[in-house]
Amino acid sequence: MTRVLIVDDDTQILRALRITLHARGYEVLTATSGQHALAATTSGQPDIILLDLGLPDMDGTEVIHALRSRTATPVIVLSGRAGSSDKVGALDAGADDYVTKPFRVDELLARLRAVARRTLSTTEAPLTTIGDYTIDLTARQVTRLAGQRRDHGDQPDGPVTVRLSPTEWHLLEVLVRNPGKLLTHRQLLPRTGGPSPKEHSHYLREYMGRLRRKLEPNPARPRHFITEPGMGYRFQP
Repeated sequence: MTRVLIVDDDTQILRALRITLHARGYEVLTATSGQHALAATTSGQPDIILLDLGLPDMDGTEVIHALRSRTATPVIVLSGRAGSSDKVGALDAGADDYVTKPFRVDELLARLRAVARRTLSTTEAPLTTIGDYTIDLTARQVTRLAGQRRDHGDQPDGPVTVRLSPTEWHLLEVLVRNPGKLLTHRQLLPRTGGPSPKEHSHYLREYMGRLRRKLEPNPARPRHFITEPGMGYRFQP
């Protein structure tokens, strides 16, 4: 059974979430402050933490930093702060996802399931399939079945190898290793070069556009490399 720690100083929200998650088969712990959350993480060993940013004793971002110094437990932020700077700040601090209040229960449950799947996955380089493409991160190779070529020329006998630049490989690997996770520009950009954050963001858009042209069935309407405006990108298998 997945154990979830809910951190929020609003007792009505705590009660509603506790009832909802219990009904869906989750074990639930609760905390009403940052210090309480840190103590509950140590004593209760939750599998996932749902964290509000507006706590009475600590800012939620401080709590995330403190958590990341002691545990890799996934953190999903639940907050009424809808500004992109708040979202990016929480994600850069180490949060795994961000859900804005008010939210739909089905959306929250979907985010919980996605985080649980990532937690259960192995750390070894996976074989991942995107449509007609197979990504082998160990061999650093992307292949497409010959019969699935987009053009109408002669088909070769074997699979077609898709060429990627080192930067494209870096971005693809980070995204594929974090399926469903919202990754900020800063988390994606360490090796893409460029002298300033604005130029980095421009380079990132360019490289993501190249990945889409190479791997998406319809690059104009991407299904796998999803843009989260003002924040970053998410890989949807």
